[in-house]
Amino acid sequence: MPYQDVYVLFWEQVKLSCQEGRFAKLTMAKTIGKPNLKNIFVRPVHSNDGIKVLVKLRYQSKETEDEENELTLEDTFLFLKPYLKTSFSSVLLFTTTKNVAFKINKKGAGKITENAPTFQNVTYVQKDVE
Repeated sequence: MPYQDVYVLFWEQVKLSCQEGRFAKLTMAKTIGKPNLKNIFVRPVHSNDGIKVLVKLRYQSKETEDEENELTLEDTFLFLKPYLKTSFSSVLLFTTTKNVAFKINKKGAGKITENAPTFQNVTYVQKDVE
């Protein structure tokens, strides 16, 4: 199955884990080539207006400052999509009940696998109060 279709199925698990309060973290890993972008991390944020996450782009070089954006799940889905197969070949979802890995092979096919959970609890990112 093409990776785009499998990514949509994977993202349904991300949304469900957020709705059920099981979402601990999401990491884009396995960089393709030698990009300056090292990882993308997604963590849950305490929010009064729906489910929000903090998306952090971490770079290899010390000269490039890490970037952070607070987004909705729908915006995060759209934000991460262009990085698939161009910058990263895998996305790891960590929940309190299971780990879910989405991987793209060299032929462009997507695959989802599940493993035992790494995280026991959800830790929310605390927003800075100004």
